[in-house]
Amino acid sequence: MSGNNRNNVHVGAEVRIVLKKDQRTGTLTEGTVEKILTSSPIHPHGIKVRLSSGEVGRVKEIL
Repeated sequence: MSGNNRNNVHVGAEVRIVLKKDQRTGTLTEGTVEKILTSSPIHPHGIKVRLSSGEVGRVKEIL
């Protein structure tokens, strides 16, 4: 599922995100969504979320 659509992302979902520092390399970080930070329904680079670990990034994959 695409991480560009806010309807696909839910609190508690297992996702892979790209952190700001990893945008050049595209390294993905896996975790559980704690909070959805993007308010718009669609974002071309992915919905921004905070993981339960405290890391913030844009969703690239929903597991």
